[in-house]
Amino acid sequence: MALSRTFRVLSLPLLALSVTASAADLPVRKSAGEIIKTSQPSDWRPLDPANTLYMELPGGRVVIELAPDFAPLAIANIKTLAKEHYYDGLAVNRSQDNYVAQWGDPNAETTPKSLGSAKAKVPGEFSVPMSNDKRFVRQKDFDGYAPQIGHSNGFPVGRDPKAKTTWLAHCYGMVGVGRDNNTDSGSGAELYAVNGHAPRHLDRNITVVGRVVAGMPLLATLPRGGETMGFYGAKEARTPIISVRLAADVPEAERSHLEVMRSEAPIYQAVIEAQRNRGGPWNKYAANYVELCNATIPVREAPKL
Repeated sequence: MALSRTFRVLSLPLLALSVTASAADLPVRKSAGEIIKTSQPSDWRPLDPANTLYMELPGGRVVIELAPDFAPLAIANIKTLAKEHYYDGLAVNRSQDNYVAQWGDPNAETTPKSLGSAKAKVPGEFSVPMSNDKRFVRQKDFDGYAPQIGHSNGFPVGRDPKAKTTWLAHCYGMVGVGRDNNTDSGSGAELYAVNGHAPRHLDRNITVVGRVVAGMPLLATLPRGGETMGFYGAKEARTPIISVRLAADVPEAERSHLEVMRSEAPIYQAVIEAQRNRGGPWNKYAANYVELCNATIPVREAPKL
């Protein structure tokens, strides 16, 4: 198939065309990290266990937050696959430098594993009507891939007001559905995560189902595959998948308790502005701009009560 940081806080990681500043002009501004430290409990939301996947690898857990507002059909199929333990024993089959890490059935072309009651084909969900996205908060910067950009419930999105559509953007850590040429040829049996510079040309060409919110280093640091497009050859070691489960199906004591900053919260706009115009003694130039994929949503471990 084709294609097919978290902040501790786990991760943090618009376009004014004319204003830049010299070192002498840069004001003393708080950093994004300093701003995040001033956040209130109401600025954060817990992950929904019904829309969170745990992929267990030998090196640890990859936590994926799903985005059902943007790909309900694909996500329903992925949940079925997870509940029926389809992914257990499969592998990461591809690690292409500065592009994606992709996982699925290593024997899909010869002796494929049964999909159980999941569907073999799911219609492509490359964009959704703007009316479906009730939580869009616009980012003011220019973007070459979308007339408007912003965030919706913690996910980076593009939007086209003329076409009245919106879609998830291919930023670092975003998770998509591998497919062949036909738009309905992806089932969710083969998934990938962006592991390098945002391949935004994939926007609206592939169904994006969510993003990795913890454990991304486990995928980003894998040895690169030696075959075309980073696929592993017969003599190369693949990383096995121990299991994939919905968080809702995992005992409470075994869950990862993470919170995501609310992208609609005013404090997040302050975080974006801190990324747009970095002050302080080290910075000598203020760009007054930040790319959509560099304005990522902070994630943290939930404070213990």
